[in-house]
Amino acid sequence: MNLNTSTPYFAFLRRLLVFSAILGIVATGLYFLLPLKYISPALPFLFIFFIAVTLAGYYFLLRSTGKAFITFVNYYLVITVIKLFLFIGVIFLYLILNRADAVSFAISFLILYLFYLVFEVVNLVLQFKSPPKSEG
Repeated sequence: MNLNTSTPYFAFLRRLLVFSAILGIVATGLYFLLPLKYISPALPFLFIFFIAVTLAGYYFLLRSTGKAFITFVNYYLVITVIKLFLFIGVIFLYLILNRADAVSFAISFLILYLFYLVFEVVNLVLQFKSPPKSEG
């Protein structure tokens, strides 16, 4: 099996891991600065969850790039809806099973969701941006 590490997927994987490591360092710093009641014990698992979901979504979006633009848009919308339902399910399940950690988990989840959302959108725009057309 030949793995080409110069593909857009592996480039995205490298950027995602570096981004996640930076967020992890910031979260570790906050762990030592903030009172423990503000940090969810599930935070390390949330990082793994968001990395996996972001990678899976990006993989399926890359598979749609060779098709018509409307197909890419449809893939993006379907993947976004699936991810939102998955996120709601994880939040709901965790909040039911662990009410004591509900507030810190929800805040941690929301913050990570926003960071990973911005990261994903910026990378998608950079990946699929068409080259500027020359006037002339």
